Amino acid sequence: MKNFKVGIIGATGMVGQRFSLLLADHPWFDVVCLAASPRSAGKRYEDAVGKKWAMTEPIPEKLKNIVVMDATGDIEKIASQVDFVFCAVDMPKAEIKALEEAYAKAECPVVSNNSAHRFTEDVPMVVPEINPEHIEIIPSQRKRLGTKRGFVAVKSNCSLQSYVPALHPLKKYGIERVLVCTYQAISGAGKTFETMPEILDNVIPYIGGEEEKSEQEPLKLWGKIEGDKIVSATAPLFTAQCFRVPVSDGHTAAVFVKFKDGQKPSKEQILEDWKNFSGVPQELQLPHAPKQFVNYFEEDNRPQAKLDRNIEGGMAVCTGRLRDDNQYDYKFVCLSHNTLRGAAGGAVLLAELLAAKGYFD
Repeated sequence: MKNFKVGIIGATGMVGQRFSLLLADHPWFDVVCLAASPRSAGKRYEDAVGKKWAMTEPIPEKLKNIVVMDATGDIEKIASQVDFVFCAVDMPKAEIKALEEAYAKAECPVVSNNSAHRFTEDVPMVVPEINPEHIEIIPSQRKRLGTKRGFVAVKSNCSLQSYVPALHPLKKYGIERVLVCTYQAISGAGKTFETMPEILDNVIPYIGGEEEKSEQEPLKLWGKIEGDKIVSATAPLFTAQCFRVPVSDGHTAAVFVKFKDGQKPSKEQILEDWKNFSGVPQELQLPHAPKQFVNYFEEDNRPQAKLDRNIEGGMAVCTGRLRDDNQYDYKFVCLSHNTLRGAAGGAVLLAELLAAKGYFD
């Protein structure tokens, strides 16, 4: 695989910081450009981040002295220096949509962590093990944008990455409805315990927009390309509640699933399906693809965020407590690392898929 020059747009935020760590020694992607808000532009990355650095690992040495550019004011300049960019900006949704399309129209592909384009009909929203074929909509998007190279591709909401991978290999049995309650880490809000003291000794039963995403985004992942757009699936039915909990990293989900009459699989079948679940990233041996995508724990008190979120570099999904339910067919618990598999890592894996399939050439 040839090397690609990349930029990180929104490099000073929490997800941008995670991108910088993941990409510092990436075998395919070389970070040559960092961009953020105008107030950070012109500063060394180390100075622009300052006390906002929220990672446990230090700022990568090779990135410390890169001078931060203006994410909105230097689009053409950035586009001329890179093969594509990762985007993780903190802006109003309408402004993000305009910004990402501006980069695309400057012939700079965008791999986005943001939610703004997730329901744009010709923008692929991809979990690479689940719906890699959705990247085939990119030529239609390029036609709409009038570009030769430029496009936008996005990853799904971070909390979905815990439970949709566990449900996906069970679709063949005819899933009828799903109830999910997610217990989401504070890093999902870009916070630490120092910057979110109200979460200590507390659970907040609301995360703006999260329940709608949890109910609607799985259906786009399970949709299909029809002509020049991706049409979402109409089933199964999802209902969700989402809580913010005092955990630094790692989104946990309590999942209840009902199958169509007469199609309920055995517990042994489900465990075998999870054990054997792999996809295109594993076939292609992409650098950030976990070898074992879904990991099941037999212990009643696992998975736990503190113990299990970093399995396979934080790119695997953990499940546990699979058992019968008296209203649904089964209930079980899921866990994924929200800023790795759920955010920056998921976007890096998507970029690896796009690179392997020639979309950056």
